[in-house]
Amino acid sequence: MSFRTRLLFFGIAWLIVLMPFLFWWSTWFGRQLSDAKLDEYLHDSNKPRHIQHALVQLSDRMSRQDPTAKKYYPDMVALADNRSVEIRNTDAWAMGQDTSIPEFHQTLLKMLQDPALMVRGNAALALVRFGDASGRPQIVSLLQSAAIVAPAAGKLTDTAKPGTAVREHGLVATIRSGDQNAEARSPITGRVAAVNMPRGAQVTAGDQLAMVDPGEDQVWEALRALYVIGTADDLPAIARYEREQPGLPDRIRQQAILTEHAIRQRAENR
Repeated sequence: MSFRTRLLFFGIAWLIVLMPFLFWWSTWFGRQLSDAKLDEYLHDSNKPRHIQHALVQLSDRMSRQDPTAKKYYPDMVALADNRSVEIRNTDAWAMGQDTSIPEFHQTLLKMLQDPALMVRGNAALALVRFGDASGRPQIVSLLQSAAIVAPAAGKLTDTAKPGTAVREHGLVATIRSGDQNAEARSPITGRVAAVNMPRGAQVTAGDQLAMVDPGEDQVWEALRALYVIGTADDLPAIARYEREQPGLPDRIRQQAILTEHAIRQRAENR
């Protein structure tokens, strides 16, 4: 093999290693941003992930009580109306890092009516930090399975199998509607618990196609919040997690038991 050929192979091998690293580096929200870069990312309306990256970095500054974050607070309030679900979701979580801001409190209360399940859930969780239990119903809903419904009528051409892990907005089923495909996606990260219709079935819009159980992080945060604000009405939703659940670690079961105990103790002390 000639030196030139060896050099070419070496270059290709280097690119195979380098390209995934560069992709990870460019999308990793933990990468620190300078003030100038943070300002640029926060206002980059063409790249939603840049705005999310900036919000994550702002939340870190807020948790450290860094005063440089405060000048961006009006931008964070405005992002609550952004058309991107991912941005609204991250924004709700970030606003919970500074409970001294009345505008954040009022914005989070409005976000309890957001059309997206996870945005409502994150807003409710953030409100607990403010000592506000207004989002308790939304937090309880985070413990419940999500129904995946058909977005259009047609032939069910593909479905995920029970037990399949799925990310938020991940594809669960595909429907052939006329000459186009309609996609049914999960509103939460979790695992497909059941598929209600077989491939090849004719479905109508609104038919329930599958159920997705919530993932570990979602359940963990909901149980921790209900430990603080939960009531006796929430115990049936919590009881499910006092038993071992497929795909969930034992710490979930332990937290569910602690949460039930805290709720019953509050009720006895009233």
